[in-house]
Amino acid sequence: MTRLAQVLAWLVKGLLFLLLLGLAIKNSDPVTLRYYLGLEWQAPLALVLFAFFLAGALMGLLALLAPWVRQRSEIRRLRAELSHGNPRDGPHA
Repeated sequence: MTRLAQVLAWLVKGLLFLLLLGLAIKNSDPVTLRYYLGLEWQAPLALVLFAFFLAGALMGLLALLAPWVRQRSEIRRLRAELSHGNPRDGPHA
């Protein structure tokens, strides 16, 4: 990556950070989340949005974990087969 591309990437990241910071500052009004049995949680709107975004991202990563582990083990097994010279389907011409 060239130096110009790196500088542009940092500028875009900085601009995105400033936009999100401004959004958080503008939405600092408290909101109340009501649960069952009379339980409540009061927090700034930006914090609630961030918490639910973070929870969704973590659930997405957990959903990808099992297939990723399965693929890694299959790749490891196939590499071992190739290194031993015994492909499962027989010789290919």
